[in-house]
Amino acid sequence: MRPMIKVENLSKQYHINASQGTAIRYDTIRESMVKAVRSSFSRMRGNGRPKERLWALKDVSFEVKPGEVMGIIGPNGAGKSTLLQILSRIIEPTTGYAELYGHVGSLLEIGTGFHPDLSGRENIYLNGAVLGMKRREISAKFDEIVAFAGIERFLETAVKRYSSGMYVRLAFAVAAHLNPEILIIDEVLAVGDAEFQKKCHEKMAEVIKSGRTILLVTHSMPVITQLCQNAILIKSGRLQTIGPAAEVVDHYQRISEPQPSAVQ
Repeated sequence: MRPMIKVENLSKQYHINASQGTAIRYDTIRESMVKAVRSSFSRMRGNGRPKERLWALKDVSFEVKPGEVMGIIGPNGAGKSTLLQILSRIIEPTTGYAELYGHVGSLLEIGTGFHPDLSGRENIYLNGAVLGMKRREISAKFDEIVAFAGIERFLETAVKRYSSGMYVRLAFAVAAHLNPEILIIDEVLAVGDAEFQKKCHEKMAEVIKSGRTILLVTHSMPVITQLCQNAILIKSGRLQTIGPAAEVVDHYQRISEPQPSAVQ
């Protein structure tokens, strides 16, 4: 059976911005192109300076089967979000490749995929079109999306005027109701009030039963063990282990426990 997602020796290298000390700037493809042009002019002027490099991901390989729910866990800065950005085609890998077979819906940082100057209504249709859906298919789901997101009063308002909570509600509603074959989620289930989180978890359970392929990043280990069949542990940009979700979570918790200090 062909996997829905195939990742082979995926690596991503970033430059550490010297002007920001040790802070790391994650560039989009467009920003990388602009910096490449600027750096070429800088070298022509004799101002080019070598920069420190960081591998955010290094030689990561795995596959996700059709209908599988795969969790991705690891400490902050492990490379989880970088991986999802590559899979969502927001940034390009430095080496290696990722193949995804099907339409992809991504819920990454707030507002990803929205056009800030378009209204909530227009963004629903825009996102549906990006997922390869016909207008009539989007219209058939439109009322459900609006009701789930709870944005009826602000449907004609530009989304740049939305609160962060409204952004997240609408983004989740669009991705969950428009039936992408592959759903990529980064910590969205941890955002919003308790009532909305409950709705998200109920909808996620429904989505999982529908047989869609899901990649889920979260720091909530109970969510991983409840929703995911398998999980990946990433640390320092490298894949540490992959296997049944409960086993990977147990391994992560054991290596994350503080070690007792030696008695002097």
